[in-house]
Amino acid sequence: MSFYTRKGDDGTTGLLGQGRVAKYHARMEALGALDESSAALGLARASTRDPRCGPLLLEAQRDLYRIMAEVASPPENANQFRFDPSRLEWLEVQTDALTKTIEMPKEFILPGDSQSGAALSLARAVVRRAERRVVELFDNEEIKNPALQKYLNRLSSLLFVLELVENRAAGKSTTKAKK
Repeated sequence: MSFYTRKGDDGTTGLLGQGRVAKYHARMEALGALDESSAALGLARASTRDPRCGPLLLEAQRDLYRIMAEVASPPENANQFRFDPSRLEWLEVQTDALTKTIEMPKEFILPGDSQSGAALSLARAVVRRAERRVVELFDNEEIKNPALQKYLNRLSSLLFVLELVENRAAGKSTTKAKK
């Protein structure tokens, strides 16, 4: 079996189900940003110190995989891959529980106080980009499930909190943006 198919050599890519779109289509931009988000979460997961962080990031990566399936589906197949909105509650519960264990900064912060914290900050920024791309698809009525954009918004909050958790696990203080 060959790893390559040559089907995309014409500048198009297949959707889940029927149809192909240009590789630069807004749906592909969203899928690319979601894929980058998962990779960024994986990088962060590989460097975490706090034992709570890795499993949460793995769950989030699996959720991103499910979100990608819905985004990759044309409207007639989307219900087959519909993302479960109850995952929003899971994210909120995890974020709230971790928030109780740290001191939230009252000012903007700068990334880079620990390797894992910096990786989580980068992952948060990439997730925010994915969120913007998914919102665009929703606003253009190419996807219908509002839970996708809500999940990505909540995920960026969790990643911020995890950055603070990881900085603390590394014995580092979080640097404020202003002196």
